Amino acid sequence: MKLRPVDNPPNPYSSQHAEWLEPPPLARVEVYEESSRSVLTHNTSPDLPFAWSVNPYRGCQHACSYCYARRYHEYLGLGAGTDFDTKIVAKINAPQLLRKALHRTTWKNDTVEFSGVTDCYQPIEASYGITRRCLEVCLELGNPVAVTTKGFLVVRDAHLLGELEARSGAHVYVSIPFADATTSRLFEPQAPPPERRFEIIRRLRRAGVPVGVLVSPLIPGLNDRDIPILLERAAESGATSASFSLLRLSGSVEPVFVRRLCEVLPLRARGILDLLRGMRDGAVDSPVFFQRMEGSGAHWGAVASLFEISKKRFGLDGPANIGRPARDRTKSRATSHNKTPSTDGQLTLDFGG
Repeated sequence: MKLRPVDNPPNPYSSQHAEWLEPPPLARVEVYEESSRSVLTHNTSPDLPFAWSVNPYRGCQHACSYCYARRYHEYLGLGAGTDFDTKIVAKINAPQLLRKALHRTTWKNDTVEFSGVTDCYQPIEASYGITRRCLEVCLELGNPVAVTTKGFLVVRDAHLLGELEARSGAHVYVSIPFADATTSRLFEPQAPPPERRFEIIRRLRRAGVPVGVLVSPLIPGLNDRDIPILLERAAESGATSASFSLLRLSGSVEPVFVRRLCEVLPLRARGILDLLRGMRDGAVDSPVFFQRMEGSGAHWGAVASLFEISKKRFGLDGPANIGRPARDRTKSRATSHNKTPSTDGQLTLDFGG
């Protein structure tokens, strides 16, 4: 099936909106270079396991229709649909800013999470190399890192991540929500197919990097049945931990995802959305802390039980330490000049998803 571009929903922060009467034209990727004022984002959401994150890029070429980060493109005056997929912002001075931040006297050597919002290993990383240079800064200063990605390009840095793991700590989570390539392409049209992502796990493990699998988002009636096969294949590939979270459709993400769902699975769309609403008291999203990532009710309970049983069955119940502080682990290995940013001048946002 040939997927058409996703229209941009009305931007709530803009007074003007143009609607296409015909399907929008195919758009080419445009990259905007940005010199940021800060690069470390302080996360205050109790739902997320990391306190600090670095996002080298805004927008994402993987074009996942369910991506919670789509609505953040609207803060730039852009759209949450095709604009998010094709208008990418590269923070070209991120490595320099990170080095400066990690040298500050207040830095506690906390783990820095890469891809707290958009994928740090999306295709343009091949030419810009911002993520790699940021990781080199962390290696030089002995700072632990965690990476969440679905981009195969991460294997380019397998040796670097292995060095980080040996020195200060590194953990990679590979996002694989679908077991088959056909379904994956419907909802993640520009992301690597599942088999390539299992290959990521294999290559990183050979480099000595701890790897977990992230089955996210969990879409009831669509990929919940994939849980056992996904966890089995992840374990066979070398993963040691697993995690999952329920689909969130906040703000403009809802019309983008629902339009794609109705386009590619018209006969199943209503049932899938009804199951999702059944897990959230009639809504497709919840803004409440400790409830945003999970659901309630009988179907949610069955899915959660299936996940826990599958984790134990395939030996994936290791610690899911993505982004957690690693002070105890790194105290003896960190360099004496490791320091962290004060929050003065730093962007404090909740990019929970």
